[in-house]
Amino acid sequence: MTVEQRNEASITTKPAFQAVGIKWEGTYAEAGAGGIRAIHKQLQERLAEIPCAIHKDTMLGLSYHAHPGAEGFTHYATVEVEKVVDIPEGMVAIAVPELTYATCHHAKQQNIQQSYTNVYNWIREQGYQEKAPDGLTHLEQYPMDQDPYDDQPEFVIMIPVE
Repeated sequence: MTVEQRNEASITTKPAFQAVGIKWEGTYAEAGAGGIRAIHKQLQERLAEIPCAIHKDTMLGLSYHAHPGAEGFTHYATVEVEKVVDIPEGMVAIAVPELTYATCHHAKQQNIQQSYTNVYNWIREQGYQEKAPDGLTHLEQYPMDQDPYDDQPEFVIMIPVE
């Protein structure tokens, strides 16, 4: 017997923000093999190098052009900053406009793919449409102190909608 996984979703608005972090580009297979986990670890190790960082307890994972069926995408492991100054070597700055998001919490022991399926289904059921400004398809919020190599991560999924 399998237990049905439920993820409660809601609509939230996040004001425009700037972030600094590490850029990664690759395929879903490369991401699954640990490519993104490696840059999450690097960001944790280099967090102290980022000037004007705020909300240091939260890592923001920004994924661009990450559509189902696509082969590759771009991901940024970042931390929000008050302002962009002196970007550390090997890092980039990124600006995200104010957006409305369908938001849900992915808990430990849940299936990540099912959490995404649930929130995408909820978006359609509520009459919203996905919106990908500048190609941003989703934002994930991770506890900064979470082990990136944990097979059971906990995070918040945020999908831009209109």
